[in-house]
Amino acid sequence: MSERIERIGDSVIVYDDALVNQADERMFAAPEPGDPASGASDLAGRGSAHFVTLQGRNCVLRHYYRGGMIRHFSRDQFVWTGEERTRSFSEWRLLAALHDMGLPVPRPVAGRYVRGGPFYTADLVTERLPDVRSLAAALVDASQPADVWSGVGAMLARFHRAMVFHADLNAHNIQLGAQGTLYLLDFDRGRIMAGAGSWSNDNLRRLRRSLEKITRLDGAHFQEGDWDLLMQGYRG
Repeated sequence: MSERIERIGDSVIVYDDALVNQADERMFAAPEPGDPASGASDLAGRGSAHFVTLQGRNCVLRHYYRGGMIRHFSRDQFVWTGEERTRSFSEWRLLAALHDMGLPVPRPVAGRYVRGGPFYTADLVTERLPDVRSLAAALVDASQPADVWSGVGAMLARFHRAMVFHADLNAHNIQLGAQGTLYLLDFDRGRIMAGAGSWSNDNLRRLRRSLEKITRLDGAHFQEGDWDLLMQGYRG
């Protein structure tokens, strides 16, 4: 991928110039409230996401919000620690690297930050994946066949073999596509690790807790045998 950075108005924008002809702050303007074409709640992760069209390309726009208790004091402002460590630039560059590796992630289009004194806000635009739904949504509707579970496990193993740590691996970030395709979303705070370690098992435990939570709260169709199939796919 080809990275370019431009400073436009109050924004600093990183983008792929193979996808974006001219960077513009309007790339990060959310659709009007109530526009049904903009809804993308199942893709939001920890942010707020909208479907948008950018220079003829179907995309997802996500604004970064704070998580945890601190969100009650600062909704979307992050402490400035340098451009390289902004949430948008970090995730854009990680996605670019993963996409170049051939891993099943959405292609990053553009990211930006807007700095104000010791704080900044951030946004990210990625290509929209075609005809996907989250594993969480699929499980609320119905049990999933064995090939889905083994496929999820095999996909996660690919990421872990590439030393990719996902900071929030859950059933909402695993996307099921047509004809058995699978994708992984939301790499905010993710990174490529220096080597193997307990982080990969931590990822899997986090996913299992997510599956148990949506089963308990939303009635998802998840059973112990499903996890066994996932782990069989993971171990190959």
